[in-house]
Amino acid sequence: MRLVLARCQVDYAGRLTAHLPMANRLLLVKSDGSVSVHSDDRAYKPLNWMSPPCWLTEDDGENGGAVWTVQNKAGEKLVITIEQVLHDLAHELGAEPGLVKDGVEAHLQELLAEHIVTLGDGYSLVRREFPTAIGPVDILARDAEGIAVAVEIKRRGEIDGVEQLTRYLELLNRDPLLAPVRGVFAAQIIKPQARTLAEDRGIRCVTLDYDALRGIESDEFRLF
Repeated sequence: MRLVLARCQVDYAGRLTAHLPMANRLLLVKSDGSVSVHSDDRAYKPLNWMSPPCWLTEDDGENGGAVWTVQNKAGEKLVITIEQVLHDLAHELGAEPGLVKDGVEAHLQELLAEHIVTLGDGYSLVRREFPTAIGPVDILARDAEGIAVAVEIKRRGEIDGVEQLTRYLELLNRDPLLAPVRGVFAAQIIKPQARTLAEDRGIRCVTLDYDALRGIESDEFRLF
């Protein structure tokens, strides 16, 4: 991981255009190839970013500065013009042990795996915690047409959960033995912004009633 605190401006060109004027910002380059631009007033959410697969090139800028160009396979570009580097730190974080989920998410995953047909007629379970290079997918299933489906489960469905599932789908769809892979985002509550983003990316949203699921003693399963 590389952390760069710099005075910079950022220009994005893709499905739309965006511009961030010159200011002090934090640039985060992760080992998965992603690049994100952060300010000091937006919590975890970046001002702009490029998700992997993408690549970063660095060129000399004016007056000793630098120009970073981040491009993805779709041709979208994030151009970061650095006027001054205030701090530059690179550090290897090592292997990620994975997220330890709370009891609710773990139980939801167990219930959905046991009753996978509730996601649709003809669904079949492939595996829980399906391993990938960036972490395990909660559930991998196949639908009635035999198409692979990756399911991400959350208590609260927010944008970061959709982004997580998107990264899984991008990776899984590179595997010719699995592709094409569809996505299902399942949560007790799904925020409107997350639902909009998911639907824009072709990901189906499913809202779950955990209390109702826990109260079912037979093979019946309620899905809302």
